[in-house]
Amino acid sequence: MEDGSDFRLSRRDFVRAAAGSAAAALVGTPGCGRSGPVAEAFDTDWARGEVAHLLPTADHQRILLKASFRRPPAGGARLHAGNAVADGVRTDSGGRFYTFLLEGLAPATEYALQLRSAGGDLLCDPWPLRTFPAPGDPADRFRLLAYTCAGGPDNLLNFDLFGKPLLHAFLPVPHRRRLLARALSFGPDAAVANGDHVYWDMKSRFGWALGESPWAGWRAGYFDRGQKVLGGANEEVLVRAFGPQIADLYGVLFRSLPTFFLQDDHDYGENDEASEALRTFPADPFMRDLAVSTQRLFYPELLVDAQLPGRHQAAPGIARSYGQIRYGNLFEALLYDCRQGLSNRLDPATPAEVSGFLPPDVEAWALDRTARSESLHLAHIPSTPVLWTAGKWGEWYPDFKDAEGRLGTAASKPYWPPGWARQHDRLIGAASAQKGRLPLFMSGDLHATAAGWIHATNGQSLAANPVLSLLTGAVGTGVLGWPSKFRSQHPQPSQTLEASELVSPLEENGFSLLDFTPEGLEVRLFRWLPEQGEAAIDSLEPFAVLSFPRLSPGDSQVAFA
Repeated sequence: MEDGSDFRLSRRDFVRAAAGSAAAALVGTPGCGRSGPVAEAFDTDWARGEVAHLLPTADHQRILLKASFRRPPAGGARLHAGNAVADGVRTDSGGRFYTFLLEGLAPATEYALQLRSAGGDLLCDPWPLRTFPAPGDPADRFRLLAYTCAGGPDNLLNFDLFGKPLLHAFLPVPHRRRLLARALSFGPDAAVANGDHVYWDMKSRFGWALGESPWAGWRAGYFDRGQKVLGGANEEVLVRAFGPQIADLYGVLFRSLPTFFLQDDHDYGENDEASEALRTFPADPFMRDLAVSTQRLFYPELLVDAQLPGRHQAAPGIARSYGQIRYGNLFEALLYDCRQGLSNRLDPATPAEVSGFLPPDVEAWALDRTARSESLHLAHIPSTPVLWTAGKWGEWYPDFKDAEGRLGTAASKPYWPPGWARQHDRLIGAASAQKGRLPLFMSGDLHATAAGWIHATNGQSLAANPVLSLLTGAVGTGVLGWPSKFRSQHPQPSQTLEASELVSPLEENGFSLLDFTPEGLEVRLFRWLPEQGEAAIDSLEPFAVLSFPRLSPGDSQVAFA
């Protein structure tokens, strides 16, 4: 397969390959996921040539694709979808990474995508991808896959005895791929990968074990914070350090699934923490460059309408940190990175709106969309958790461990500005104020799976329309990585809230599937631990199913397996 000539497929070959790629989309009913070695099943019948990874996203009229190749394609690459063609824009120095933007597509249409060389040869088998229904068009179901914390370098602190792994700082990549393939077998229409796609901390407290460790220097080299990330020696460090965590993990598994990647603290190269010696956020110029460069090479930016202030858009309708999912008249999601625009001024004289996880104009956009959206369902998807706290610095909540080791609000949290909680309350209140719609927040970061209701926040009653909050499950966390092991603190509801838990935070690997219909929402939560055996992933079923009627505030049905 030295060139593209081996990929000139007959029509029957293409139909067979496309059917294999789209098989997951045909498995639409709960409990009907494929069994068997699902990770392999998604790859074996599809010839990838020199393609290293493919990660697309889409709306009703655009497809945005990030791709990389094991070797640079001669003369570049083009993406074809019917009569639409997008020239690949090279995003790295070596010519292996490309971005493609197809525009002017038809809504709710499945396209046969083709990657071709400048000479017209196929670079891999064609594959299908479907655009969303146009905003306002009728839709009867939308299935969303959601998870967090899929990153982590493989083979880090993996202690073996007689060939058997004993401890993993992060779940091995083959296990992660198998979990993701099992999730795909249920046929989601889109996915949200909510933050922490990489772990390579440098200045913060685990830098000695990650980005500044001898192991990191041997595997990837060290970043020079005084130089740009792309265009010099740092670029090779980025590819070596982050490629195994993203490109090797996803490969071509998600080629037919629009996926929305939201960044969180570790995607900026640091843990969120604060001390007299170091406050990791707001991000310094190198951290911002690192996050932008990682996104530029590996996964698609977010799609957004023109209402987001232009200064936050990288190109018209494309943003790095704030975006939307709109699926016909059925569903809209507002996605926001809580680290990129974070401000933490503590001066009491500073206007409250200046301190927040979102810049004031982005908050205004989110509040406006919440009030004006005509979708039957609307979800807020922040990168920082809502309802639960672990006493960390970079949270919405002031909860902190006192001298006796008790988590709560009795002790003041150092370097934490009250403006963060005020912004939280404005967003929560706006969601609750929308009548006839279930107010939903879903987030990641805490490496846990959970569900609960918020009935009041800082004395503000939400009883007329309580807010549902979900933690969607962590994919990549290993035995050494569960936060409660080194924090000595399990996540719990903030004491600033009146809340009730449907599912208390569970620290196991997993993911969530959410089915939105005109009648309501059904959430299925999945869990797995390595001691169950890798083969158990292939027949994984939900441990809890939660059903929420759309027009019955605070009502739910919960069934546990």
